[in-house]
Amino acid sequence: MTIYRDIAVRLRHARRVLFVTGAGVSADSGLPTYRGLGGLYEDAITDEGFSIEEALSGPMMAARPEVTWKYLLEIERNCRGARPNLAHEVIAGLERIIPEVIVYTQNVDGLHSTAGSSDVIEIHGNLHLLHCTHCRFATRVETYAGLGDPPLCPKCFAPIRPAVVLFGEALPEAGVARLEAAFAEDFDIVFSIGTSSLFPYIVQPVLWAKQSGAATVEINPAETVLSAHVDFPVAAGAAEAMGRIWHALLADT
Repeated sequence: MTIYRDIAVRLRHARRVLFVTGAGVSADSGLPTYRGLGGLYEDAITDEGFSIEEALSGPMMAARPEVTWKYLLEIERNCRGARPNLAHEVIAGLERIIPEVIVYTQNVDGLHSTAGSSDVIEIHGNLHLLHCTHCRFATRVETYAGLGDPPLCPKCFAPIRPAVVLFGEALPEAGVARLEAAFAEDFDIVFSIGTSSLFPYIVQPVLWAKQSGAATVEINPAETVLSAHVDFPVAAGAAEAMGRIWHALLADT
């Protein structure tokens, strides 16, 4: 039996599944990462003399929103028109055969929901949700086309911002609470897909699942801190691996 069939067997008998996803899932939709091969910001310093982390930070948004928005607009422009790929579609499709499928994602592109996943915890927020930094104005946009630089609130003319976690900002309490509530019951299998696993709040759910006796899977072309600890390490891209798992699942039903 291949590793994909082994994972499929676990999924076939699962009632609760958690997917922890990162940029590698969206990369298969053509979305660039911030850094690294093919990244938007391979250089260490932006035109203004800041690191990209400084430019895309909460303090910079408060002090110089035009700097943060310059790079938010560039990121959105490079991501515009992206559609869910096979990995998103398989995760959403599993809801038809598994009673409870929860997605806990670092991604801010909304592609899991677009693919049809119904229970998504966007721990870093959503790039398409905008709100005023001063008043209670909020809206949803499909693209940033036509927005000002920086865009201003139509009610009070203060800068608006996306509902995402910028560098230096705390995670949303509601998202953290939803994840903790989800772990009130055991999962049968937990996946980590396309994430470099650099943050404790991304690693911990997988380790919690491992300690509780759940099967654990990592799908990532590169080795991470989780690779040696999961039951099924899969060195492959997200779309390829999830496609193979789905095929194995269908072949044995």
